[in-house]
Amino acid sequence: MCFSPDVDTAARETLRLIGPDPQNWIPDRQGIDHNVAIIGGGQSGSAFAFALRRAGIGKVTLIDAAGDAASSGPWLSSARMNKLRTPKGLPGPEPGLTGLSFQAWYEARHGAAAYEAIDRIARVDWAAYLDWYRSTLRINVRYRTRLLRVEPAADHLRLHLDLAGEARTETARKIILASGFPSNGGPSVPDVLSRNLPKELYAHTLEAIDFEKLRDRSVAVLGSAASAFDAAAVALEAGAREVHLFARRDRLASEPVIRTRGYPGAYDNYGSLPDALRWHQAIRFRRAGSTPPPDAVARAVKFPNFHLRLAAPWTSAKPFGRRLLATTPHGDIAFDFVIAGTGYRVDLAKTPELAAFSDNILLWRDRFSPSADEQDETLGAHPYLGSGHEFLEKAPGRAPYLRNIHVFNPAAFVSFGLPIGDVPSFKRDIPAVVAQISRDLFLDDLASHEARINAPIADDFEPALYAPAVWRTQSVVAAE
Repeated sequence: MCFSPDVDTAARETLRLIGPDPQNWIPDRQGIDHNVAIIGGGQSGSAFAFALRRAGIGKVTLIDAAGDAASSGPWLSSARMNKLRTPKGLPGPEPGLTGLSFQAWYEARHGAAAYEAIDRIARVDWAAYLDWYRSTLRINVRYRTRLLRVEPAADHLRLHLDLAGEARTETARKIILASGFPSNGGPSVPDVLSRNLPKELYAHTLEAIDFEKLRDRSVAVLGSAASAFDAAAVALEAGAREVHLFARRDRLASEPVIRTRGYPGAYDNYGSLPDALRWHQAIRFRRAGSTPPPDAVARAVKFPNFHLRLAAPWTSAKPFGRRLLATTPHGDIAFDFVIAGTGYRVDLAKTPELAAFSDNILLWRDRFSPSADEQDETLGAHPYLGSGHEFLEKAPGRAPYLRNIHVFNPAAFVSFGLPIGDVPSFKRDIPAVVAQISRDLFLDDLASHEARINAPIADDFEPALYAPAVWRTQSVVAAE
């Protein structure tokens, strides 16, 4: 990909002004391959790689199961929106360094007036910017590397990996889970689909979908949040004969309740709120529903063959020749294909990397007992995280290694009040995680650091440098 010389010059000048990266200060340990392993090479993982480097934390590896940069993250695969859903001016992975920001990148390519004219960032522009960010900062992602399982060891963690089909085990002192929705339990597919239909008749929005095969077909979409509307729009744009979107609610969610806590006081200090208040905020979000952006709704609604069916949950589905037959409040309806835009689940026991010790992880349902009118099993399954996004033990002393696994994905939502891993979470949470990792690594090697900071140090200069200027008391002779 070709980048503008202007933006490259600005980035180089930014990096010159902040000075060279600090040297790695972490003492080597025998048998340890990595101080930190970042799982996920997309926007979050790349931002962490740079932040850790600037904190002087070396021996960091960044892995991604995708085959290359183009397929890493959702932007050129499962993300189907035309524009990002967040405001264009939010701080991103550039940690306050304006020369590395999306705005600097965009204005160097298109001009300040063009940036001023856009309301939100185009998805493909964001993907191109992230590609430039990784290239400019020389962030090395090990693609085709999948984490299969984490195994606790004495003072570290073993990572069982699949490297392009080859099994390998590596070791790390710290892990950051930053691979988005798949790393907290995966997609939530309604039982009415998974238990009753062959896989060729349905897909979740997380999956790659060949929309060209839906041309002239009748398509159903379950769900009413952003990803559901995006999928419906793409199907219509690909030439689907008709698309019916089925929502459980009797009206679309339109109250973005998270915005009420978007000011610095609430944003910066959210993790310090009492459990009852954090739980109430999560309940309020769940009950209000996830709001699709107005332009996502308009994108689908403009098609006359788009049909919105409110208060219409499916009660059953079955194969119907080469099609499927769904039972809905509007009767039995036949479709050629159904897309589940039904979000994601948090279920650590069903996350292969964590399943072996998931019973030891403290969950919200273990820590907090809500009132009868605020019970919610889905939210209760979220992990109750420490201030550095680290797992905590359900039974103290039983699994101390958990503090070395840091969660930077949507499973952190109840603890920190945002869709963690999205851009709004970067400014607050990446520095917090890096600070916790730095503190833990320093204190875990305290004996070594104590010896280092108490070590003899050579003088910068000898007394001869200032000897001629030393005042010496003179004898005073009284005048006769």
